[in-house]
Amino acid sequence: MPDINVLLLRGVNVGGANRLPMPEFRQYLTELGLGHVQTHIQSGNVVFSGAVPDMAATITAGMKLRFGFAPRLFFYGFEKFKAIVDANPFAAMGAAQGDSVHIHFLSAPLNAQEAGALPALAAKDESLKITDAAAYLYAPSGVGRSALVARLGLLQRVDITARNYTSVMAICALARTIPA
Repeated sequence: MPDINVLLLRGVNVGGANRLPMPEFRQYLTELGLGHVQTHIQSGNVVFSGAVPDMAATITAGMKLRFGFAPRLFFYGFEKFKAIVDANPFAAMGAAQGDSVHIHFLSAPLNAQEAGALPALAAKDESLKITDAAAYLYAPSGVGRSALVARLGLLQRVDITARNYTSVMAICALARTIPA
């Protein structure tokens, strides 16, 4: 599936901020020339085929004009996205309870100091694994009050967007429906 892409938007339709109607966003991406554009829920999960020149810059500039804001974009070819998902050491827990496992997609690898400080913030029942592409979190008590999740959100050098296991698996399923 070399021509199939995944786009994750950071911080859209969360708590009333950065309102982005998915039907209008799908239309915008289609107008750019992307094919088979599909979204999963309202939090900025998109799969599509094709590409446009300077895709990140083009989409960002167009979003700013059309929707009034431009969130951080995380682009992945489907194979790369799937490799990140497949590296999840907590997949079995996620399959049993999808909202207890989160993948925090990283814009760049964490430095040693950042990566080293995070595990100490984990609650007794939380588990964390960090790779260059993602931080995988198993949080059976939820992420709402997690000190670890709060700290991840405060990182200055690396942009992060998180998806729970259920959403990630739904994004993969959507991508598989796109003809190659």
